[in-house]
Amino acid sequence: MPDPTPSRLERLIEALRQFYGLLPSPPSDAFRLFVWETLSYQSTPGQRNSAFNALLRNRALTPDSMEKVAPKKLQQSIAMTGSYHEQRLRALKTAIRTFQLHPDLTGAIAGELAVALEAISMLPQTGPEGIADRMLLYAGGHKTFPQDSGVGRVIRRLGYDEPPESELPESIDAWRRTCTYLTHHAAATCTDKDPHCGVCPLRDDCPYGQDRA
Repeated sequence: MPDPTPSRLERLIEALRQFYGLLPSPPSDAFRLFVWETLSYQSTPGQRNSAFNALLRNRALTPDSMEKVAPKKLQQSIAMTGSYHEQRLRALKTAIRTFQLHPDLTGAIAGELAVALEAISMLPQTGPEGIADRMLLYAGGHKTFPQDSGVGRVIRRLGYDEPPESELPESIDAWRRTCTYLTHHAAATCTDKDPHCGVCPLRDDCPYGQDRA
């Protein structure tokens, strides 16, 4: 029988859940997820959410509908992220064309891993780091542990030398929840510069936080 005792990683994620409350999970639709990740890059969760919700109000979260949004409205929505406006706009325009030219792209990402990786390689790669892993995880249902700088930073500070995949249960929902909370924690508290260790719910179990006590 499986061991019912939560692993260290599961306990840490539960602590983050209690600290932050229920977080919005990234979309499972491939195009919407690409938009979400593009808006997330170098922005705060609040900025990302504001921009994403503005696009939702414009009904701009399919390739065809986003193509029809007035340029000024699209730019205003993207501007809510605070920076990298032109880079985000170029990535989104490229993604629109890619999804329109390859209507089977979403299904391919949910297919076999090799097929999924080939499909994701068609998308702009100049956007947020780790986006391929996130596309595999959230849109494709593949058990991948994204290793962008934010998640990697949190994991290293917690004392892991390698991604602690072995501490996760089999459920894809658990993998997604883990990534969601680690990503949010990296952006909101365990920041690159001046991390907020004094309020961090993981401080008592974090070597890095203990060193800063």
